[in-house]
Amino acid sequence: MKTVITYGTFDILHRGHINLLKRARALGDRLVVGLSSDEFNAGKHKSSLLNYENRKIVLESIRYVDFVFPEDNWEQKVSDISKYNAQIFVMGNDWEGKFDMLKEYCEVVYLDRTPAISTTEIKTSLSHV
Repeated sequence: MKTVITYGTFDILHRGHINLLKRARALGDRLVVGLSSDEFNAGKHKSSLLNYENRKIVLESIRYVDFVFPEDNWEQKVSDISKYNAQIFVMGNDWEGKFDMLKEYCEVVYLDRTPAISTTEIKTSLSHV
């Protein structure tokens, strides 16, 4: 069984997220997702509209996602790859090159982002409503 691993905040879930999850899952037999905890987001000076538990429930309901676990820090990725026996690490290409150091543990794939959609865009639009 080939396991794919990815990470994100997945706040205000949109078609770009779904496209990424669908394409990541298509690379293997199982997709595990590290979901940024509220504390980790705060440490990155990032806020989400939905808290971790709400975002986790939504992610778990997506057919492409097999398992969701908390991402509490940047450093846990190597141990997560080992823990979940991941052969492929996937991120959007806005992170291109930033996780190349993981290539000694698994294949690293950067997928193209879905054009014309982003959580930041949606949050900006909502602030003008």
